Amino acid sequence: MNEILDILIIGAGPIGLACGIQAQEAGLTVRIVEKGCLTNSLYSYPQQMTFFSSSDKLEIGGCPFVTTLPKPKRAEALEYYRRVAQKFELPIHLFETVLQVEDQAGIFQIQTSKGIYYAKHVIVATGFYDIPMALNIPGEELPKVTHYYQDPHYYTNQKVVVVGASNSSIDAALETYRKGAEVTLIIRKQAISSRVKYWVKPDIENRIAAGEIKVFYESQLTEITAHDVAIATATGTVRIANDFVLALTGYRPNFEFLKQLGIDVPATEPCIPTHNTLTMETNVPGMYLAGVVCGGLNTHLWFIENSRIHAAQIIEDILSKSSVIS
Repeated sequence: MNEILDILIIGAGPIGLACGIQAQEAGLTVRIVEKGCLTNSLYSYPQQMTFFSSSDKLEIGGCPFVTTLPKPKRAEALEYYRRVAQKFELPIHLFETVLQVEDQAGIFQIQTSKGIYYAKHVIVATGFYDIPMALNIPGEELPKVTHYYQDPHYYTNQKVVVVGASNSSIDAALETYRKGAEVTLIIRKQAISSRVKYWVKPDIENRIAAGEIKVFYESQLTEITAHDVAIATATGTVRIANDFVLALTGYRPNFEFLKQLGIDVPATEPCIPTHNTLTMETNVPGMYLAGVVCGGLNTHLWFIENSRIHAAQIIEDILSKSSVIS
């Protein structure tokens, strides 16, 4: 058998890194395995995204996050977390997918796309950004449809439909509009979400009031074709010409992967995976959850700033059990 680690962490996002730092500082052996690049979810965010949180709320490992802006941007966050990972010399294995985890008499065998590891404990810090919430309508599979938005320049002089009323949708609507797109918002409810960033909300409301961005409230897409879309509104179906659809309807954790690990996930919403909120341990002894994955479909429940504490909770629990055993 190979080396038996104290902890293997699945996911190299900010909270996975925080757990790794906490483990190393406690003298525990640790590896972090990530299926994508470092802080893969943050890398996939829109290129000009501004965080809702101030930089001090995003800090991990006691490392200051210095920025000249009131709120940091994506590029600054990527640089910060990269430097933190380097500072602590965290043992991170990138572009390596966890395929299977088996409990073998109290020791976890973790099979990945590149090898096998053994660990006494596993921390699952996989986030929720990998699986978009589907519209489940005809035409969603067309290449003009995307569930991820990167940069507004691509949509210059195009007729763009943006689906959703949260931060990602509103940011995309405003940014593409300012690059010359003809933007139409499709919103299920009666108004813009109250969770939209407070400095952005007046902007979108003013653009809508001025007729610069069109909006259909209490409406939803019912069909997408190569040249137009169908919108079900309170007064009937409307068809409008369209070049691109940004279906920014949210994302969900990989529940199938959690179930494969043996973690109980309720069938009813919000599908919060079973775990002890004090220790973060799941129904699988020795396996823990950390970060936004803990909220299930309540993806607004946990953020970097309020889930950083999971690292301390988990390591404290592991150390307390080790002291009892010894």
